[in-house]
Amino acid sequence: MVRERPLRAANGFVALIVIFALAALAGVKLLGAVQDGAPGRAIIWIALLALAFICLPGLFVVNPNRARVLILFGKYIGTVKEAGFWFANPFAVKTPISLRIRNFETAKLKVNDAHSNPIEIAAIVVWKVVETAEALFEVDNYEEYVRMQSESALRALAQSYPYDAHEAGAVALSTHTAEVSKGLLEALHDRLGKAGVEVTESRISHLAYSPEIASAMLQRQQASAIIAARSKIVEGAVSMVENALELLSRKGVVHLDEERKAAMVSNLLVVLCGERAAQPVLNTGTLYT
Repeated sequence: MVRERPLRAANGFVALIVIFALAALAGVKLLGAVQDGAPGRAIIWIALLALAFICLPGLFVVNPNRARVLILFGKYIGTVKEAGFWFANPFAVKTPISLRIRNFETAKLKVNDAHSNPIEIAAIVVWKVVETAEALFEVDNYEEYVRMQSESALRALAQSYPYDAHEAGAVALSTHTAEVSKGLLEALHDRLGKAGVEVTESRISHLAYSPEIASAMLQRQQASAIIAARSKIVEGAVSMVENALELLSRKGVVHLDEERKAAMVSNLLVVLCGERAAQPVLNTGTLYT
């Protein structure tokens, strides 16, 4: 694996002054040699003038949050990350690469969740290059690699969790956003580390059931909500009936046998749990007649 190593480049302004001085000197001496009719000296000064022009491609600029990767005859010789005007081997290829934070949104993927329900899911991935040598030499196209691996990690994550949690404490895509985002971030770190890329943030941006089952799943969610609400109502009603019987017994308002208690409990539960208002009933007899 090719690892990044810093390159100590020369100051570009100093190099530029030296190149211009050499070119000016060679030009003046060349004119003198031509006037003196000395072809031998003219050839020397022509060579020095050509050398000055050959050195010009060695000058390069590094902007903030960018880097230059230098390759000399197929061999990686180093990376310059410090912003400024620099000079290095004029024969080296100086490939620019951005170190800035970038982000993109994956395509809406249609996958099956852990319960085999078809869902649509997409995510936003925030990333940056931290190892320039790995990004350029370990993968063919690191930007395309990031995109493809992000979608692959998202697809695997969606298949590991259910859309909704039907059990207490279960992690679900729709309810445990922090846990799901953390799992996606860890998966991306494992996949993109070999490309010299660091993922700083990842989160789900779109999550929904597929259109063909969306209506059925909506009915299921509504039924679950109704059941949960009914359970809460019954729990509260039982507690209220218990308190009523306890107060009646403690204050001695009325003494009820077991059969009358059962009738009272039944009536109170009907009143408290019913969806409609209770209708008064005129009783012309007693419980036993």
